[in-house]
Amino acid sequence: MNTADLGLPVDVPSTALFTDQYELTMLQAALKAGTAERRSVFEVFTRRLPEGRRYGVVAGTGRVLDAIENFRFDAGVLGFLRERDIVDEETLDWLASYRFSGDVWGYPEGEVYFPGSPIMRVEGSFAECVLLETVILSILNHDSAIAAAASRMASAAGGRPLIEMGARRTHELAAVAASRAAYLGGFASTSDLAAGFRYNIPTVGTSAHAFTLLHDRERDAFQAQVNSLGRNTTLLVDTYDVAEAVRTAVEVAGPELGAVRIDSGDLLLVAHRVRQQLDELGATDTKIIVTSDLDEYAIASLAAAPVDAYGVGTQLVTGSGHPTCSMVYKLVARAESADVRAPLVPVAKKSSGGKSSVGGRKWAARRLDADGVAEAEVVGTGAVPGELADRQLLVELVKGGEVVAREPLDVVRDRHIAARDGLPLSATQLSRGEPVIPTEYVQGRSGSQ
Repeated sequence: MNTADLGLPVDVPSTALFTDQYELTMLQAALKAGTAERRSVFEVFTRRLPEGRRYGVVAGTGRVLDAIENFRFDAGVLGFLRERDIVDEETLDWLASYRFSGDVWGYPEGEVYFPGSPIMRVEGSFAECVLLETVILSILNHDSAIAAAASRMASAAGGRPLIEMGARRTHELAAVAASRAAYLGGFASTSDLAAGFRYNIPTVGTSAHAFTLLHDRERDAFQAQVNSLGRNTTLLVDTYDVAEAVRTAVEVAGPELGAVRIDSGDLLLVAHRVRQQLDELGATDTKIIVTSDLDEYAIASLAAAPVDAYGVGTQLVTGSGHPTCSMVYKLVARAESADVRAPLVPVAKKSSGGKSSVGGRKWAARRLDADGVAEAEVVGTGAVPGELADRQLLVELVKGGEVVAREPLDVVRDRHIAARDGLPLSATQLSRGEPVIPTEYVQGRSGSQ
């Protein structure tokens, strides 16, 4: 089938092929070996934060839950696997009835995380859990990277609104996910209508330079836009001469002009000049919006400028230099047999080069200081110390294959603000540094869980 015939829906009917081939070949081998049904625990974590980042942001959990629900091997998918001879008929028969029936625990979406944090824990048979590895990592690595960049930009903006406008700088479906993650991280709106439709994110947008260039005079373009969208619209004033455009904009729209947008030049200098000019023209309530390849550092440099909002594109949807979080999905415990009563045995990868892992089914808690500020991420196996019992981070997301923790995006957004505010003040510094709090490991007995 020509892939063009499939279209490009925001939602897909099945996520089963959003995976790597070796997930299926491992399944086939495990089925033949009789180990596929062993109870297993997989965990998602990262060994380190991207260079210079003080904290990570958990994002994409809601999309992971959707992906797990839609992980189905329908006739078309099975036909593809059969045609390519990816796996044998016994495995295809097993896949035909696949439904995840296990449990998923994880940090609630919007929470912050650190190296070693067990961001998500997937429990069930080896067979049903291993198949989810790629799609879970794909979502969490992408969305968490965007949310972390958005969070840093929101901190740098100091309360001024941020507009996500990066759809043209990434894959069309990644753009929708990026808008969601950016909103979670503190952005106020998006230019992407698919994101507004899918996730109910506020959408904004007025005109580009092409609209001004279409008309014989800049005044004609401004007049046409005001006639269509009203005086409260945003006029783009840097197509030709900024000072002349601002004068014309106020003449056309009057002092009720909503905003002007600046998309080029020395934004700090131009913003000051435009603010002065607007005030002199009586447009004291007209806002100034700046765009032009901004990142958190550029936003911070404009803190003293009379800017009312920022539009961010490329740097946001590419994670501001860190497009992935390097999260991994590792088997940390498994039963010795398929007997449901068989105890879990901790397992771990041992290797050089910083790629080893810690075995055992883990819990996580955040220890606070006397002022209620986070001072350590505590990760352990076995019993949770009493003093940390009410500070545990993982919550139940899926129980017996059923999603139990789907949340509105605004709830997740508010959670992130609260989580970030609970960190030491140095968390929002843009200078390079180590994670703002350390990760401490507590080893307990984990073999009989």
